[in-house]
Amino acid sequence: MHTTEAESTRAATGAAQFDPIEWQARVSLAACYRLVAKLGLDDLIYNHISLRIPGRPGEFLLNPYGLLFEEITASSLVRIDVKGRKLDASAHDVNVAAFVIHAAIHEGRHDAACVLHTHSDASVAVSAQQHGLLPLSQFAMRFYRRQAFHDYEGVAIDLDEQSRLVRDFGSHPVMLLRNHGVLTTGRTPAEAFMLLYYFERAARIQLDMQAAVAGGAGPIVAPGADVCERAALQFWGEQGDILPAGEREWPALMRQLDRAAAPLTPDYRS
Repeated sequence: MHTTEAESTRAATGAAQFDPIEWQARVSLAACYRLVAKLGLDDLIYNHISLRIPGRPGEFLLNPYGLLFEEITASSLVRIDVKGRKLDASAHDVNVAAFVIHAAIHEGRHDAACVLHTHSDASVAVSAQQHGLLPLSQFAMRFYRRQAFHDYEGVAIDLDEQSRLVRDFGSHPVMLLRNHGVLTTGRTPAEAFMLLYYFERAARIQLDMQAAVAGGAGPIVAPGADVCERAALQFWGEQGDILPAGEREWPALMRQLDRAAAPLTPDYRS
């Protein structure tokens, strides 16, 4: 990895503003934003990913409203509380819908340190299907009987929707927001990102299969329920050499971001 003097200076200046634990959280979350953008799953300045700050109950980081995901840096992230109040001086506001959704999940799900929400075409298309993501590929098996559904209520700007979001999510790792998109959660940005990656791959494959059937390719062959559950248990039980989502992939993804950092202005670590 080649790092320019200017990039190193920006990163050092940003790091000096925050305690080391918060800074590491900021860097990981900024990387998550850049990776979502790299996959083309962002939606202009919309969508949001939040991360609870370790050791600070009720505080989390969120993207500044108005920046593209590819512009997010560690120091630009906005620190807010579960009431939506900014806790640092920032020129940027946060998306009201982002606050409503993320504050609800962070308060209601203590295992959800990172909450990731996108509006990708595939996730919206699958969210509108009665049974959501179907067990049609190995990517999808991870989510077999482990996806929640929340009916569309309009733009998520009403606080009274928060209780229903938490109720519908339950303890699942992913929730389809009907006609809207998808939410994934993780103990880390790495886990939330990889669950999004697997969900997105599965959703695209499902749509491709359904299009092929509509075009006359014949019926889809799906595994039986017992096989689907066995596969899901292999993933979530970390059987064989399976690790939690993101644990093995994240260091490689960070290296990939760092290799590409030189032409990016500013660097995500700044």
